[in-house]
Amino acid sequence: MKLKITLGAVALSMGAALMAGVVQAKELKVGLVLSVSGPFSDYGRQIQNGVHLYMTEHGDTVAGRKITLIVKDDTGIAPAVAKRQAQELLIKDKVDILAGFDLTPNAFAAASLATEAKVPMIIMNAATSSITEKSPYIARVSMTLPQSSWAMAKWAYQNNIHSAYILVADYGPGHDAQDQFKKTFSSLGGKIVGEVRTPVNTADYSPFLQRVKDAKPDALFFFVPPGSSMVSLVKNFRELGLDKLGIKEIGPGDMTDENSLPALGDSALGMITAFHYSAAHDSPENKAFVAAYAKSFPGDAPNFMSIGGYDGMQLIYKALEKTGGDASGDAFMAAVKGMKWMSPRGPVEIDPETRDIVQNEYIRKLERVNGVLQNVEFDTIKAVKDPGKQG
Repeated sequence: MKLKITLGAVALSMGAALMAGVVQAKELKVGLVLSVSGPFSDYGRQIQNGVHLYMTEHGDTVAGRKITLIVKDDTGIAPAVAKRQAQELLIKDKVDILAGFDLTPNAFAAASLATEAKVPMIIMNAATSSITEKSPYIARVSMTLPQSSWAMAKWAYQNNIHSAYILVADYGPGHDAQDQFKKTFSSLGGKIVGEVRTPVNTADYSPFLQRVKDAKPDALFFFVPPGSSMVSLVKNFRELGLDKLGIKEIGPGDMTDENSLPALGDSALGMITAFHYSAAHDSPENKAFVAAYAKSFPGDAPNFMSIGGYDGMQLIYKALEKTGGDASGDAFMAAVKGMKWMSPRGPVEIDPETRDIVQNEYIRKLERVNGVLQNVEFDTIKAVKDPGKQG
């Protein structure tokens, strides 16, 4: 009798352990490495808002697995911190998927970890072209700077802008924007009359803009970090009277990000940008997204960061549905390649060869519509692949 009781206890114990294993297997951990504090904290906040909105709309369970989010703060442009946080997510928290990465240097720092662990890494913003080349387990749902820079160069030359001066911040995304605009604009027959790279934390652009004024180009193509740097550039541009000389301001669309518009004000009116998303994009999907965002985050406006978070979770959910809940690196990445869906920004696809986003680029002009500053789309270049990987 005693033997039977012991065996029964063992059987119960094994059953409980197996049941616990099943429950544990159903949980799927997504580790988000984001700028929660520091000068880029708005990036992290917007991406998290997009992530949470998608999960609010679609539930926290996919393919039988409950999704748990773990957020780690990289504090801003801090590659060592980002790598340490990603390591902790993988080793201590045992996450199944890494995601987030709002800044290029931080994404670069964590890429090797994704390769070593064979864990999917979803880039929700960082925009330097070569990021996806750093690991076969990286996919990007946001953008690359060459996409919008290529589109801007093409539109500019086709619309009587035949000379340009290039001003960019001296870091990865700025270099990408400069190189692609120069390559495309020059190949079409445009003339680059000057180029300058400025420190990332530049507070006064007057000395650099004086060079632009002296060169008298048809347009200034620029890329600097959104926020205070962009506000200073726009202010200095008008203080030096470059607008009165007929020099057009053109650049990638994150220069007129929705969250920057109140600070930019009317000084940025008329600016032409190329980008994959505007809160004013006219589609049923985007109208629903903007309305849901306003309801969930009153007083806030969605921007390209929140779309990155939203579509990042959309990609994760769709891949898990396709694999039946298998988040292992090779199975997940196989599911991701070639995946298509309708985003609030328009139709998107993950390029099966590069694991990068393919999307429309919209040409927009900053205008006041019913008293509100908006990036008003007036032209579309469809299904743009990352030209930075096109040779």
